[in-house]
Amino acid sequence: MLLHVYIEDRHYPLDISPDLLKDASDFFAKMDADMDQGWQMSRQWVEQPNAEERCQIAADRLMAAMLAENPQLVSLMGAYILWKIPGIKGVRIDTSGEMQESELLMGVGV
Repeated sequence: MLLHVYIEDRHYPLDISPDLLKDASDFFAKMDADMDQGWQMSRQWVEQPNAEERCQIAADRLMAAMLAENPQLVSLMGAYILWKIPGIKGVRIDTSGEMQESELLMGVGV
């Protein structure tokens, strides 16, 4: 499965194995349980992040994993986004410090 990640003017196509979506289901459940407690999204506390906000959180972590050169975490965060919103094509990650400005891309021409 392909997830297109855009950070500033760069495009990173992530090829995520469909098996990872199945194999990491316990990890994804733990992420959701953590987010169920609320999450600090940039300057705003969100009591109950919805699916879009959860993907924005994962996208922020994905970008941090890319900067830290942690390919395993990059794959897990990409897989979480694909798992959480089936049919998603990509994400444009905000780098200004406002993770709620990250955009989920659902269209064909991503």
